[in-house]
Amino acid sequence: MNILIIGSGGREHTLAWKLTQSPKLNKLFVVPGNAGTSAIAINVPIDVNDFAAIKQLVQKEGIDMVVVGPEDPLVNGIHDFFLQDTELTDVSVIGPRKMAATLEGSKEFAKRFMMRHKIPTASYKSFTSKNIEEGLTFLESIKPPYVLKADGLAAGKGVLILYDLDEAKNELRDMLISGKFGAASSVVVIEEFLSGIELSCFVLTDGENYKILPMAKDYKRIGEGDTGLNTGGMGAISPVPFVSEKFLEKVHKRIIKPTIEGLNKDQLPYKGFIFIGLIKVGDDPYVIEYNVRLGDPETEVVIPRIKNDLVELFNAVANGNLNSIDLQIDERTATTVMLVSGGYPQAYKKGIEIRGIDKVDESIVFHAGTQLKEEKILTNGGRVMAITSFGSDFKEALSKSYQNINKIHFDKMYYRKDLGFDL
Repeated sequence: MNILIIGSGGREHTLAWKLTQSPKLNKLFVVPGNAGTSAIAINVPIDVNDFAAIKQLVQKEGIDMVVVGPEDPLVNGIHDFFLQDTELTDVSVIGPRKMAATLEGSKEFAKRFMMRHKIPTASYKSFTSKNIEEGLTFLESIKPPYVLKADGLAAGKGVLILYDLDEAKNELRDMLISGKFGAASSVVVIEEFLSGIELSCFVLTDGENYKILPMAKDYKRIGEGDTGLNTGGMGAISPVPFVSEKFLEKVHKRIIKPTIEGLNKDQLPYKGFIFIGLIKVGDDPYVIEYNVRLGDPETEVVIPRIKNDLVELFNAVANGNLNSIDLQIDERTATTVMLVSGGYPQAYKKGIEIRGIDKVDESIVFHAGTQLKEEKILTNGGRVMAITSFGSDFKEALSKSYQNINKIHFDKMYYRKDLGFDL
């Protein structure tokens, strides 16, 4: 098979790394890819939302399957684009259709879905500029901290957790009146704050059948001890030590099963990954949010633990017979540590040479924000690369990742040295 992966981050490099292990793969293309994918696949410099150019590539190269990494093209309807074009109907797309992708594209849509299907989540109300006064009054009626969420996609930056009422009111005005997050915050969801420990649940579904993939815990804050600004993720651990069989059963019964059944009841065709952001409050799971693709950096610990041929898994999703697959999971713990550019998640420089990757031993280097220029690997983003290792537990795995990080160098390189501190 000829397969195309859409995206350029650590998630896409990990998927490429796994797909290239399959004897069923013929050629692998990545749009636009990074320095890591260029070593194992053919990178093509096309924008992920340029569906016409993607169609040309698919036809020119005889591509049989498209695996969509990031949320943008899914929310913009790339799957529907393929289904509606008679020249593309034979091409399988791994990723939900536009309406189902609204689970990530709109917080309000997701909240209504959860309420309708009795899936546990924080109570909420949503507001626009037209009823902002009601929103300000609502803030006065609830206890801090105040959780404000931009309804649409805001590149992972649209969620604010605030402890001061006046600050929360000002931020609500900023979001609704001043357009702090652009069109994404034309609707703002205010929800109850849930206190607990967060984790990520991943499900692969063909729309009817589903497989529960390994769970993971990621670390979002830039600073040690979970301090400072939110990032796209500074590292991840899988499995999650505090997830018991009993807790997993609750997640399955209360959240995963009603989610899949709800998609069917609401006639939202879904072929691909569902990433459920969970919070464990006491011994009970609640949904914080849905994402309609794999998470990053969680992919870098979840996918390496899957023993199955990924091409076979994706074919089963496309053909609607995922129930025929016996999912095999590596029992070992996988950890990943993200190396980021100095200054991230605020201003940072690109184009800095990275040295020492060739010296890494017993860890896997997954590229995220990198580019290849004149045979040199340069930084090309805030999150530069993820160093993944296996161990008998998370401490042993992290120790390997940290040892190998000492061999890699680029100017102002930063990473968190305390992952797993809360486990």
